[in-house]
Amino acid sequence: MQYPVFEHFHSFQGEGVHMGRSAFFIRLAGCPLHCPWCDSAGTWSRDAVPAAKKMTEEELAALAVSSHADFVVITGGEPTIHDLVPLTTALRARALRIHLETCGAFPIVPAFDWVTLSPKRKKLPLAENWAKADELKFIITDADELAFWEHCFNAAALAQPFPQCWLHPEWSRAGDPALLALIADFVRSRGFPWRAGWQIHKLYNAR
Repeated sequence: MQYPVFEHFHSFQGEGVHMGRSAFFIRLAGCPLHCPWCDSAGTWSRDAVPAAKKMTEEELAALAVSSHADFVVITGGEPTIHDLVPLTTALRARALRIHLETCGAFPIVPAFDWVTLSPKRKKLPLAENWAKADELKFIITDADELAFWEHCFNAAALAQPFPQCWLHPEWSRAGDPALLALIADFVRSRGFPWRAGWQIHKLYNAR
């Protein structure tokens, strides 16, 4: 199968539970949501990548295993708009652990070793995908956004123990003291499973 690969690179996971661990990223092109604060807007069109960047699952798996990374991250864009079965099959044939980063608005197929669910208001996660998440990541711009995601989380009626919920300041406002205080106060008042998040790969200039 030919995948539209916006980029692939060996770096480290900059967010969440696996922060700081060596990771090989496969960033697929194509996303129908077009969030205004997206830091990967170049991925929106799956047809924007040159022909040379159309890669097979075997090519991608060979690159991933040669990186000797701790795990592979399939991301985007929105990776679940593609048939990921051939790619994950090729990666598993090489005994690689596979992480997925998704908005959750489309079916998550097949199973993954780790799922980071980063919901978007334009198209909320499918009901069954909330329970498939190993961690949640919410992008926070203001108090309204924070209240909205708390409501969604509570409405999902997820059983405990529940994956950790990371609150990330929208990066263009990551230095805004008021926004950081909003997140800090929320975490202090709510406790588990809410956690204050950050994107350390951007501090390292590592994509």
